Amino acid sequence: MLVIGLMSGTSADAIDVALCEFQGAPPAIHLRMVHAVAFAYPDGFQARILDACLPEKSRVDTICQINFDMGELFAQAALYCIREASLKPEEVALIGSHGQTLWHQVGDDGRASATLQITEASILAERTGITTISNFRPRDIAAGGQGAPLTAYADWLLLRHPTKWRAIQNIGGIGNVTFLPPLSDTSSRPLSFDTGPGNALIDSATVILTEGRQAYDRDSTMAQAGHIDEDWLQTLALHPYYERRPPKTTGRELFGVPMATQLIKDGRARGLDGNSIIATLTALTAATIADAYRHYAPAPIEEVILGGGGGRNPFLVIMLEGLLPGTSVLKHEDVGLDSDNKEALVFALLAYETWHARPGNLPSLTGASKPVVLGQITPGNNYVDLLRKTWGNS
Repeated sequence: MLVIGLMSGTSADAIDVALCEFQGAPPAIHLRMVHAVAFAYPDGFQARILDACLPEKSRVDTICQINFDMGELFAQAALYCIREASLKPEEVALIGSHGQTLWHQVGDDGRASATLQITEASILAERTGITTISNFRPRDIAAGGQGAPLTAYADWLLLRHPTKWRAIQNIGGIGNVTFLPPLSDTSSRPLSFDTGPGNALIDSATVILTEGRQAYDRDSTMAQAGHIDEDWLQTLALHPYYERRPPKTTGRELFGVPMATQLIKDGRARGLDGNSIIATLTALTAATIADAYRHYAPAPIEEVILGGGGGRNPFLVIMLEGLLPGTSVLKHEDVGLDSDNKEALVFALLAYETWHARPGNLPSLTGASKPVVLGQITPGNNYVDLLRKTWGNS
């Protein structure tokens, strides 16, 4: 079955598209990456998304419109990927769309009570003719879970080592980790949670400090030109989120532009230049990831597999390697996956599982009370034919 996965991450820097072929069922799902692209947003669209994430800037009418506008762009991205793969839309069975998270509501008690991902699935199904599965997070929250990180289910299926405990560490806008027991361990369960800021504070501070000339610290040139304020770093690491026990999730609601703006003021008050502020915020991401491993890893971690944009930040990777002595720090490419397209692949996989009426979560990963089938199905032109092919003999 050919399935497209679509994802726009916390940084809202592009639409990631992964066209995958799936066969089988857990625990023996076989996948092949057919084609993948990063579909750029039009000029100014990223700013529209990020403004919509801020209560002080967003409005119900703008959110309403951007939901439909993103549907159009996601449809264009899917069709572009299909053309690039020399295929036709009629040959693709499903689209799995995560959409764009605008808000993830987590209370003071750490419980996720609501979440909002936009990108109108009806537009996707109408423009492509392909049955679309979307809005994956809410069902897990309805079952008492955090609704994230959903990538952990794919990690459990695809990335366990025969004999070693692994940490699958994504460093997108937010950092999240999945601790995976080896295949030889039949009693331990995985654990997954958001470690804290990944690139969110670094990126937001870079935009502010460069007055918009840079969207992120490319090749960590700013961080490497600065110095780390160790005393300030220790203070920043005392934020209550880091002490909250998993499962736990967070987002730009906490580690976003308002926090970055305040931290720049605090850094200036300490006499730091812009480069040193970025260096210290980069160190914060590395330190909080390593600290999460020390406090919450169920067993000693022998391998870390990095994904997300933070894996291409040399300063961050070097710091993380220094904070995790005796641990091999690898990339997804080292284990046969493309880190740039990992999350899009995950939502293709989740759509495949939902279509076959199989759960897409593990309670030990999200905190849900039970495994549940995720997402909402919007029929495309192929819906009836797909039902017959999948369930005709049932």
